[in-house]
Amino acid sequence: MKENETKFSNVGFPEPAQAAADGTQAGNVGAGQECAGRTQAENVHAGQECAGQTKAGNVRAGQIHAAHDGAVSVRTEHNRILSLTQAAMIAAIYVVLTYVFSAFSFGQVQIRVAEALTILPVFTPAAIPGLFVGCLIGNIAGGAVLPDIIFGSIATLIGAVGTRLLRRRNPVLCTLPPIVANTIIVPFVLRFAYGVNLPIPFMMLTVGIGEVVGCGVFGVLLYSILKRYKEVIFKTSRFEGRTNAAK
Repeated sequence: MKENETKFSNVGFPEPAQAAADGTQAGNVGAGQECAGRTQAENVHAGQECAGQTKAGNVRAGQIHAAHDGAVSVRTEHNRILSLTQAAMIAAIYVVLTYVFSAFSFGQVQIRVAEALTILPVFTPAAIPGLFVGCLIGNIAGGAVLPDIIFGSIATLIGAVGTRLLRRRNPVLCTLPPIVANTIIVPFVLRFAYGVNLPIPFMMLTVGIGEVVGCGVFGVLLYSILKRYKEVIFKTSRFEGRTNAAK
């Protein structure tokens, strides 16, 4: 009888150590599931927050980029209009000076007061097309023949480009390109287009003297006057306060 009671008690009721182990295992499982659930929820929340911040950052960066592109576009358009205006004004002044002083602006001995403007490429690149167009129109208005219109304007263009390239040098050196270009080209135009029966070296001398007076003397004088006001007259953009000053 006692043996049966002992067996029954051993089968029907677990030992205290086994019950404690089962409880610990169940607690660990529950704690692990709870921890995993909390970690997963935190990861989801962190991912959503990070995605939101990234999206907001991308939107902000896009807005800044668009604003910058708009500012650059406005500045570029403003500079283009300003350059066209400067070129047109220089061309107009060249034509007027050529017409007013036309009595000694043509021929084998010529002193063009308008050649003083060949110093302007030192201040602005807009002077290059301005001088070319001004010389072209001035020659047409002055009754020049076709070769003079073409090659005389080309000589002015070459001189203007050369002056622009030397803009950081002494202003006296900046007057050399138009002097040299006209001294070499114009005598051949006088000889073969107008039929002037004088030696080409002699006409180079006479034309060269006139260019030294027009480009050299008048040009350097004009440079000394405009240098004081270059930031006002030749400012490339209202968005660039000290661009020309840095040059």
